[in-house]
Amino acid sequence: MTFYDPNRDGAGSRVFVYALSTCAHCQAAQKLLKTLEVPYDHVDVDLLPDDQRQQCLAEMAQYNPTESFPTLIIGSLTIVGNLERDIRKAVAKMRKSE
Repeated sequence: MTFYDPNRDGAGSRVFVYALSTCAHCQAAQKLLKTLEVPYDHVDVDLLPDDQRQQCLAEMAQYNPTESFPTLIIGSLTIVGNLERDIRKAVAKMRKSE
């Protein structure tokens, strides 16, 4: 199972969030994406069954070896943490390239 596929077609596929359902920083980052009207996909890693969770963490480690949350993929950029300024910059860069 692949959670994030950068080659998948679709509006939300260019932005993906690896999150935890109980993480306030994860929720804030997703709220910012909604405020910016950015379509995105996400997975709450802690809600996955054990086998899928391990697979998801291995996939996430390709983008963020520390496996910390939230991990956002915006276009070609990976942002680790709820870094509003960096998220806004990445969204602007992605929109310019569309």
